[in-house]
Amino acid sequence: MAFTPSKDHKRREREQKKMDKRIARDEAKAEKLEADRAAEDAAAEEAVKQAEVDAQAKIEADFEAELEAEAADELKSKAAC
Repeated sequence: MAFTPSKDHKRREREQKKMDKRIARDEAKAEKLEADRAAEDAAAEEAVKQAEVDAQAKIEADFEAELEAEAADELKSKAAC
């Protein structure tokens, strides 16, 4: 006589397959969220670095403008003498 699985056994197998699929979906969601957080963190770090670079460039530009203004004042004062 051939062995045939009982209905209860088949039901448990179906439920196990469903549970395995659900677990796989949940793991995929968790991995996606983690990847998204990592991307957001990297973007935030890049924005901070860019802000620092921009601030330094502004300071340098202001300094250069101040030097040019002082040089122009010196030329005017020498020309007035």
